Amino acid sequence: MRIFSILLLICTGLFLYCTPKTETPTTQAAAVATPAVQALPLASGFNEYWYQGKAELSVYSVEQERYGEMRQAEQVNVFVTEDFSRKKQVKLDDAASAGADRAPVLKLNSLRRFETGIYDYSIMQSVFCPIDGTPALKSTCTVQDWCGQVFFQTNLSDNGQRRARSFSYFEAEGDEDRMSEPALLEDELWNRIRLNPAAIPTGVQKVLPSAVFCRLRHKAFVAQNADIQMDKTEKEWTLRVNYEGLPRALSIRFEAAFPHKILGWEEMDNARMSSKGTLKASRMEAYWSQNANSFSPLRDSLKL
Repeated sequence: MRIFSILLLICTGLFLYCTPKTETPTTQAAAVATPAVQALPLASGFNEYWYQGKAELSVYSVEQERYGEMRQAEQVNVFVTEDFSRKKQVKLDDAASAGADRAPVLKLNSLRRFETGIYDYSIMQSVFCPIDGTPALKSTCTVQDWCGQVFFQTNLSDNGQRRARSFSYFEAEGDEDRMSEPALLEDELWNRIRLNPAAIPTGVQKVLPSAVFCRLRHKAFVAQNADIQMDKTEKEWTLRVNYEGLPRALSIRFEAAFPHKILGWEEMDNARMSSKGTLKASRMEAYWSQNANSFSPLRDSLKL
């Protein structure tokens, strides 16, 4: 009997040693944080502003270059908080029962439209950033014109890499599925400004360029060295991104004070302006419940 007990203890120990250890989603999320990204406390008033049951709607007039000519465009930025699944990387249907899988995020939906001669373009991006300052969990981008459409998506993996998938009507860009090294998304910088601009790393960083830039310029989605700097005045800050291996620069102007509303931006490609946005109007609205015809006058208040 004593020998049997000893054998049982040995077998139990071997089983426990060989069984793979699992981590909770919270632990995994902390492990993938890019070292350069600081998780600083949220600003005073963050919950009161972003959790009032509304989204921030901002409309910009845009100068957009396409096919060597400047076009008049319009962009709507929709910032809103929601509960996200860390594992599935989709919006949760039942956040109350999600437990550790629940990740509160700040989501940006940006929609830009412009005409090119007889036909038009429609571009939409979505970026999902946890409010705790860890890297963006997911981003998507769609570009549609009369020639066809392109869909692009990135997902953060457990080891900090990003899975990037692209579906295009162009043969050279075909259907692609690749992994990228850990790096900041240029497209998540807009969310990070709203969360806490002081937490954005400066100096030379590994950055994955804008999905829209990569699509319109037919560039590979590959991490590049980029110098990130912040110019500050009492009322306005400007985030500047200059790539070392790409002829691209981005500057984003925003309010120095919380909630750090974005005032405008400028993109430079090959030392020429490719887009410039200027804020026209902004307001907080529960737009998802305002889809009746009676709410149409609200578009006037947003200068749409």
